[in-house]
Amino acid sequence: MTATTGTIEATATLTALDRCDRCGAQAYIRAVLASGGALLFCNHHGREVEPTLRPKTAEWVDESDRIS
Repeated sequence: MTATTGTIEATATLTALDRCDRCGAQAYIRAVLASGGALLFCNHHGREVEPTLRPKTAEWVDESDRIS
């Protein structure tokens, strides 16, 4: 996601610069909302909101398997 335009590069891998919208930790989950926009979450907060948020998304990108 680029901060200047707010556009989403859906194929882009999340990097250490992508931060959780809840706590600021490194993001491993990107929720692209069906209504537009995207939210980034660390693994902890992604799992916490997944049951209610995932049905409202157009895309749920989970890269938590990269956590070592």
